[in-house]
Amino acid sequence: MAPHADRLKALRAELKSRDLAGFIIPLTDEHMSEYVGAYAQRLAWVTNFTGSAGNGVVLLDKAAVFVDGRYTVQVAEQVDDALFERHHFMEYPLLKWITDHAPKGSKVGYDPELATVAWEETARAAFDAAGIGLVAVEGNPIDAVWTEQPEEPLAPAAVQTDEYAGQSVQEKRAAIAAELKEKGADAAVVTMLDSVAWAFNIRGTDVDNTPVTHAFALLGADEQATLFINSAKVTDEVRTHLGNHVRVEPREAFYDTLAGLGAEGKTVLVDRATNNAKVFKTLRDAGAKLVEGADPCIIRKAVKNTTEQQGSRDAHIRDGAAISEFLCWLSSEAPKGTVDELKAVDTLWQFRQKRAMLKDTSFDTISGAGPHAALPHYRVTEESNRPLKMDEIYLVDSGGQYLDGTTDITRTIIVGTPSAEMKDRFTRVLKGHIGLSTTRFPKGTPGMALDTIARAPLWQAGLDYDHGTGHGVGAYLAVHEGPQRIAKGASDVPLQEGMILSNEPGYYKAGAYGIRIENLVLVKKVPGEHEREMFEFENLTWAPIDRNLIDVDLMTDAELDWLNAYHAEVLAKVGPLVDDITKPWLEAATAPLTRAA
Repeated sequence: MAPHADRLKALRAELKSRDLAGFIIPLTDEHMSEYVGAYAQRLAWVTNFTGSAGNGVVLLDKAAVFVDGRYTVQVAEQVDDALFERHHFMEYPLLKWITDHAPKGSKVGYDPELATVAWEETARAAFDAAGIGLVAVEGNPIDAVWTEQPEEPLAPAAVQTDEYAGQSVQEKRAAIAAELKEKGADAAVVTMLDSVAWAFNIRGTDVDNTPVTHAFALLGADEQATLFINSAKVTDEVRTHLGNHVRVEPREAFYDTLAGLGAEGKTVLVDRATNNAKVFKTLRDAGAKLVEGADPCIIRKAVKNTTEQQGSRDAHIRDGAAISEFLCWLSSEAPKGTVDELKAVDTLWQFRQKRAMLKDTSFDTISGAGPHAALPHYRVTEESNRPLKMDEIYLVDSGGQYLDGTTDITRTIIVGTPSAEMKDRFTRVLKGHIGLSTTRFPKGTPGMALDTIARAPLWQAGLDYDHGTGHGVGAYLAVHEGPQRIAKGASDVPLQEGMILSNEPGYYKAGAYGIRIENLVLVKKVPGEHEREMFEFENLTWAPIDRNLIDVDLMTDAELDWLNAYHAEVLAKVGPLVDDITKPWLEAATAPLTRAA
């Protein structure tokens, strides 16, 4: 941990030189991204914590890292408690910790490019009450002392052709321009990387697992647009694709252009949930009139057109073949004691690489054996790598980025013989999965209204899980996509036809095992005439569910019928694509389950 002690010392010296008593370190970038490029991994550089969610703060005499329940084990393994206090962000929130420990009258800095306006307002109110100043820094102090900070990547952007996008850039600009006119706005600021990628039908490799390129954008009510991107990324093909109505400007010109809009007295649509605080400050200081509203790409991106829907169907069938071949391999190799978590990750990737149009994984594979399966967002490392052992559960949560769709699937497998408790818990999770999968709901229903359906079989036994039941998924874009969600206290955004979500109830017994069953589903209309317009879910994911973990006596006849019909469809869709070794295994893995006579 010596490097991190040295880094803390260097950062504190930089803070002193700026007359700051502390600095707040979120895990995001200037686009408010969930997954960030190497250059933006500031929290990891300072603390050594590499999880995908968390934040930290460094004061002159103490420091702390804050994570949620998914990462309590990981943060303990990675972060030196002699350098940083480690806290659950709900039990001891970052802002409360700062107001408890920063001297009254001192100034604590934050980077306005790495914070939303909503966070800034909340923090300022808390600091004002405690007599502490909140200071927006010019230039991130971590960047000033991170001597080997990676450069932003310069890989060229790629065109996502209409064959896969299903809608041209011109059509998207026209629809957004009409919305801006209705709202009385001259332009909209778009800063989320997947929104920019969607709006301009471009993709990239700047962020691991998510096919985006670093860029900002302005979309105009006159159907013109400006893309702020490093010119090295813009090939002749991309430039031709964008056409004459899209101006390409250097990324560094973004904030000056915003200031220019303000100087011209323009009315600008801004999104406090996705645009960073510097965007708001730049526009306000320059005199722009702000209209607050959602990023105009978000709902349009979430509601997949028919081309994107079909692409996702096709990608999932190919992905299901890869998963089936992997599960077949695992069934023969794991009992030999020769498989560990890392080997499983590598082998699964090899099976996926056989599939057409594969570009990347959609996130770092979660490969958890035994007690590691009880950590919902466990990430295996060389240090934590664990063998798959007999009579233990193995959980694998993975996904692929295909040119025509994004996949995300979790399967839970028993190596050997399960305990009665394992079968009970797995079956309850499966019942919840089936319950949600077969639900019909009226138009206008938000995801949070469906969450209890997946939890009910667990609740009946006094059990639950501490993550959401479903998140939105992109079309060859981000594997976590909003605004749609199925979760406790999720947003009240109604589910709409064409949205893709995950269906992933689970159960986790700390220190013992974990269970999750995840398929992706597509919202579609229920056919026929009804008093109210009704929606249902079309299943997209096709791979066997481990029959060895199912207690058929806990299943209703309808649930068994669903499972057997699902497995029959797995065999029909995936069977023609698997290799000769996997075919007989797949036939057995999808055979009908019946009750004992």
